[in-house]
Amino acid sequence: MNILHALILGIVEGVSEFLPISSTGHLILTGELLEIPSTEFLKSFEIIIQLGAILAVVVLYWRKFFTSIEAFKRIIVGFIPTAIIGLALYKVVKTYLLGNDTIVVWSLFIGGVVILLFELFHKEGTHAVAEVEKIPYKTVALIGVCQAVAIVPGVSRSAATIIGGLALGVKRTTITEFSFLLAVPLICGGASFCKSTHRIHQEPQLHGVWLVSYSRGGGISLHPLIVLALRKAPEF
Repeated sequence: MNILHALILGIVEGVSEFLPISSTGHLILTGELLEIPSTEFLKSFEIIIQLGAILAVVVLYWRKFFTSIEAFKRIIVGFIPTAIIGLALYKVVKTYLLGNDTIVVWSLFIGGVVILLFELFHKEGTHAVAEVEKIPYKTVALIGVCQAVAIVPGVSRSAATIIGGLALGVKRTTITEFSFLLAVPLICGGASFCKSTHRIHQEPQLHGVWLVSYSRGGGISLHPLIVLALRKAPEF
């Protein structure tokens, strides 16, 4: 991988992370189009690169993290089931699923069909939960389980959590916001785990690649606009 590859992947990640289209799936397919060898470095890179997206969420929702104890507690509760499932299946996913084009394509296709069908039949109830701080803890935990489905490459994390939340009686704008918040501990934890198990970030010749990927070619600057657009949008 070179600097140009990192720049392109950074842009793809920056645009797709919080849209219901699976950023990991698109990174894998982009890597194939760029003919980047499917190495351990690339597989870890596709996880760690998402740290840049988290900066946008923290900047936009810093009050939720640092001033709302109720929201923070729900973020932790939602993260726990995802972390347990993710750790249990980490080796399987990284060995057999990451880099598997067939899995990615089918996941993207099935995910798209599920979103269309859900939007066709779902009707938001008049008593849907309208605030992150008021989502019941049981519902939060189940949303965390829904989020864990996204360990399969090509399955959108944001789509899984938003559809799960809507089905469990949470208002659309509320679950969309909560989906963004849930991404922070998940992606930070996944990136830290990859860095601790693989010393790829310590290779001097790759420092430039990491620098470009974290800056993601302007992708970070796009995130606040994407987040705000999703918050205002009535549908996916």
